[in-house]
Amino acid sequence: MISKLVFKNTVLLFVLLILSCGSSIKKIENKERKEVVSSEKKFQEIKTGADNFTYYLPLLKGKKVGIVTNQTGILSNKTHLVDFLLEKNINLQKIFAPEHGFRGSADAGEHVIDGKDSKTGLPIVSLYGDNKKPKPEQLKGIDVMLFDLQDVGVRFYTYISSLHYIMEACAENNVELIVLDRPNPNGSIVDGPILEKENSSFVGMHVIPLLHGMTIGEYAQMIDGEKWLKNGIQCSLKVIPCLNYKREMSYSLPVKPSPNLPNDQSINLYASLCLFEGTTISVGRGTEMQFQIYGSPYLPKSSFSFTPKPNFGAKDPVYNGKLCYGENLTTIPKVSNLELKWLMKAYNETPDKTKFFNPFFTKLAGTKKLQQQIEAGIPEFEIRKSWEKGLNDFKTMRKKYLIYD
Repeated sequence: MISKLVFKNTVLLFVLLILSCGSSIKKIENKERKEVVSSEKKFQEIKTGADNFTYYLPLLKGKKVGIVTNQTGILSNKTHLVDFLLEKNINLQKIFAPEHGFRGSADAGEHVIDGKDSKTGLPIVSLYGDNKKPKPEQLKGIDVMLFDLQDVGVRFYTYISSLHYIMEACAENNVELIVLDRPNPNGSIVDGPILEKENSSFVGMHVIPLLHGMTIGEYAQMIDGEKWLKNGIQCSLKVIPCLNYKREMSYSLPVKPSPNLPNDQSINLYASLCLFEGTTISVGRGTEMQFQIYGSPYLPKSSFSFTPKPNFGAKDPVYNGKLCYGENLTTIPKVSNLELKWLMKAYNETPDKTKFFNPFFTKLAGTKKLQQQIEAGIPEFEIRKSWEKGLNDFKTMRKKYLIYD
């Protein structure tokens, strides 16, 4: 009788234990599910400066407004900033468009002419080509300039050069400037050689590393604070910050920032592969894998090849119609620094090394040293070591202008 009772109690205890474990597992699963939802919700709550309209709309009321933007200037609901401002009865006067134009459809380096937006009828002033800096007559009657462009955190991406000239023009003509900030998709990377002043150009204007790890709003504050504008002038600058953003967060752009940066992979590899544009190597312009592949007709035959052809953003790509051999990087893990291995590999595999580099490489690198180091066969770790002091000095200066952790 006792043994039966013990047996029943043991079975009951075992059943309760299983139910308890099941309950605990469900609690753990629910906790994990909540954490995932919380994480997703946290990501979704990142607000760009454009979405923080309660900050800047009062600053625009009753004023004549100019705007620097393109296809990236959208709110979280996909409404373009220009349309949103007009809906709010903001007195927009002109649109100023950077490289690739207002709708972002022009090729890299293509001359963009002034025009009129077909949807709103607003005049468009091109800031690429012969007119990189707004003229006084183009700013006449404008009280405040609004700046909203999606940057990718790379020195030779020309939107930050347009920012410099806008700041300078606003300072010279007593026009207020409001920068609507956006996350930097490469925000956690500070790497590469520091630009030397003698090599400054529109693809690199200031003494900063190739990857600067700042948002465009933070960078605007650096330009102003370091007095990099002509004659050391400063502009009346206000940055509308992003909310719920930290630079370590991954950020997927809702719109292509330019025709040849089609996805997150291309944006992450852009700094490393764009150096090829100063060489004999194609970076995939004229394919659907721009800045995710590289190759040329002169590299050794391999299992991967591609043939560039005219397409959106590349009317006459390098090696148009020619078979190129190289490497496919579309599925490699995300990089966390400036990668030199592909550049060095391609140089070493090119038969005629005397023709590998062209003068544009120095402008992109910001220094003659990188080409000299590669040609001399300097190991990559030594090349990186030569950047250390410059990067440390930059990081110290940069701290003064950071808005986000």
